Amino acid sequence: MMNPSNETMEDVEMSTEVQQHRDKQEWVKQFRLKFCVRPEFEITKNMIYEDGTLNQDYFRPPKGHRAEEARKWTDKERALLIEGIEKYGIGHFGEIAKELLTAWSTNDLRVKCIRLIGRQNLQLYRDWRGNEEDIKREYEKNKEIGLKYKAWKQGVLVYDDAGYVERELNKHHKITP
Repeated sequence: MMNPSNETMEDVEMSTEVQQHRDKQEWVKQFRLKFCVRPEFEITKNMIYEDGTLNQDYFRPPKGHRAEEARKWTDKERALLIEGIEKYGIGHFGEIAKELLTAWSTNDLRVKCIRLIGRQNLQLYRDWRGNEEDIKREYEKNKEIGLKYKAWKQGVLVYDDAGYVERELNKHHKITP
């Protein structure tokens, strides 16, 4: 039997997808209007247009702005970070920055530590102290777990939705759930 409106099933599915996309965009606009513009913060009034769309110019860097050149870590700085981890422990990046690596922010040190230890979430390492060999051992263990559960992303272990990584980490760190 022929469809009188000449619409195929694909057309119907496509129009449903388009409508769902429009509905989602409308929800996003309403969300922005409700939460992004705050009367107590004058600067936020220019972020969003009255219809909820983003003001792209607001988010562009000002004219004449030059992006900072990315700095590279030196072997000496890497050694100093490891020395700081050994002395103060992971999570004490303020002390490490103040005493050993004044040119780097605490966030820079945290991100570098994530790369050194191979773990996106450093919570289980809070106050953990270790030398270069300890750090290498932890990195290799994190990599092993990540590869086993397909949770090794861009050189760091991330959690999986099924909870396998967390269970393995709890075992490794001797934490009972």
